[in-house]
Amino acid sequence: MTFDAIGIASTGMTLHRKWLDSVSDNLSNINTVKATTDDAFQARYVVAQEGEGTSGVYVQGAAFGSAEGRLVHEPDHPLADADGYVRYPDIDLASQMGQLIMAQRGYQASAAVVDRAKESYQAALQIGRN
Repeated sequence: MTFDAIGIASTGMTLHRKWLDSVSDNLSNINTVKATTDDAFQARYVVAQEGEGTSGVYVQGAAFGSAEGRLVHEPDHPLADADGYVRYPDIDLASQMGQLIMAQRGYQASAAVVDRAKESYQAALQIGRN
């Protein structure tokens, strides 16, 4: 039972780590400018999948945001088109920060489960020695 808890919690830690990677990638590219003839940076989102029975949770894949992005009028930008527009990704900073907090808390919760399960296992070993 203790090893099941550690295994399940470790799948949660892996999922949340990948979610954190995705959010950090989105945040680092929030100001990536492209010419209007190019696709904008596409935000990345982790798609989670429940495992069978009590096997935990897994990354099923990734979903991507719109390549259309948003047009911003910056006529002095070197990538601006004839009308003065450039393309930015359509990434909402507030939403990404909320996701960052949720992913961090999920990772911390899964890590706490691993710690508690390890402590329980060590206590059981101590009882067995006495």
